[in-house]
Amino acid sequence: MSIQKQESKRHKKMRSTEPLDSYESVARGASKTLDEIQRPQTKDDSFSRRQVVLFISIVFLYWFSSYIYVPILSPYIEHLGASYTYLGIVLGSYGLMQILFRLPLGILSDFMEKRRPFIWLGLAASAVSGLMFAAFGHLGWALAARAMAGIAASTWVVFTVAFSGFFPKHEVTRAMSMMQFTTVAAQLTSMLVSGYLVERWSWQLPFWLGGIVAVIALILALFLREKEPDPGRTPMSLQDLAPVMRDRTLFRVSFLSILAHCVLFITMFGYTPNQALDLGASKNDLAWLTLSFMLPHAAATLFAGRTLVNRFGARAVLTVGYVGTAVFTFCIPAASSFGWLCVTQIFNGLAQGLVFPLLLGKSVAHIEPSKRATAMGFYQAVYAIGMFMGPFIAGWISSAWGLAGGFRLAAYAALAAGVLAFWWIRTDTKAGVSAASGGPPNTGSVQKNV
Repeated sequence: MSIQKQESKRHKKMRSTEPLDSYESVARGASKTLDEIQRPQTKDDSFSRRQVVLFISIVFLYWFSSYIYVPILSPYIEHLGASYTYLGIVLGSYGLMQILFRLPLGILSDFMEKRRPFIWLGLAASAVSGLMFAAFGHLGWALAARAMAGIAASTWVVFTVAFSGFFPKHEVTRAMSMMQFTTVAAQLTSMLVSGYLVERWSWQLPFWLGGIVAVIALILALFLREKEPDPGRTPMSLQDLAPVMRDRTLFRVSFLSILAHCVLFITMFGYTPNQALDLGASKNDLAWLTLSFMLPHAAATLFAGRTLVNRFGARAVLTVGYVGTAVFTFCIPAASSFGWLCVTQIFNGLAQGLVFPLLLGKSVAHIEPSKRATAMGFYQAVYAIGMFMGPFIAGWISSAWGLAGGFRLAAYAALAAGVLAFWWIRTDTKAGVSAASGGPPNTGSVQKNV
C-alpha cells in the first residue's frame, strides 16, 4: 500500500510539472474565460434588476393615472349634462380606440424594433387625457379626452412585450403575473382615493392628479433602456403578419380573453356597483365593494403564474378560474344584502385573478421575440371587443330583464370559457408546467400547451 501511495504522489507531482495537454488547456482556458464573463454578467444582472424595478414603477403610475378618475367618470359626464346615449358614446370610445390602435401599434413596434417611443406615447396620451378632462368642462372635450385615454391604453401592448424582454422565455408567464399584479394594485389604489378626492375637494382634482402622475411616469420612462435586438434574428416582414394572426394558440387564448373581459366589464367594472346601490349601499360603501374584489384579485394574479401553475398546471387553473367566476357571478343577483354581495366579490375577484395572467403569458410565450408585439397587439385588440361588447349587450339585456339578466349573461360566458379552456388546453407535462410557472424548462419532455 505504501509503495502504491508513493507512486501515486510521484505521478501527481510529475503531472503538475508537465505542460498541459490540449484537452486540459482548453478546459482550463474555458473555465478562466467563464469566470471573466461571469463578473460583468453580475453587473448586467444588477442593472437589469434596476430596470425591472423602474419599469414596474412606471407601470404602476401608468395605470394609476388611467384609473384615478374611473369611479367618478360616469357621474361627471352626467354632471356636464350628457344624455345616457352620449354617455355611452364617451365610455365606448375607450374600447373602440383600443380595437383600432392596439394591433397597428404592435405591428409598427415590431417593424421598428423599438419599444421606448411607444411607451412614451402611451404615457403622454394618458397625461393629455387627464389634463383635458380637468381643464375643459365640456362634453366635446370629454369625448376627446376619453378617446385619448383609449389610445394611451392601446400602447399597453408594447409595455407587456418590453417587460417580457427582461426575462428568459420560460419565465414569460411569471413576468406577466408581476405586470398583472402591478396593474391591479394601481387600479385598486387609484379607485379607492378617487371618491374621497371629489367629496373633499372637486370633480376636477382626480383628473389633475391623473395627468400629473402620467407626466412623472413619462420622465421616469426616459431612463428606460431599449433592449438591443438580436443581430441574428430575421427582421419582421409583411409576410410574417398573416401567420402570426392565424396562430392557433394565439387565436384560442384571445377568444378566451374576450369572454374573460366580457365578464369583468359586466361585473366589477360594470354593473356590480349598481347592484350594491340597489341593495341600499351608500356611495362610500362602494369602496368596500372595490376592496372585496380587488384584494383577492391582486393576490391571485401574484400567485397564479408561478405557484398554482407549477403545482396543478395551466389547464386546471384556467378551468377552475372560469368555473368559479361563473358560480359566483350567478350568486350576485341572489345576494340578499350588501354584506353578502361583498362575499360574492371576494371569491369572484379570486377566480378572475387566476385567469388573466395565464392568458396574457400564453399569448406570447410561444411567439419568437421579433413578432411578439404583433401577437400581443392582436391579442389585446381582440380582447378589447369583450370590453366593448360585454357591457353593451348586458345593458340591453338588463333593460329588458333587470340587472339579474346581465349577470346571468356574464355567468354563462364564464362557464362557456371554462369548458373551452378544459377542451383547448392540453394536459401539461413537467416541461409545460415549468415553462408556465417561470421555472427552467425540462429538456427531457415535450411541452404541451394550447
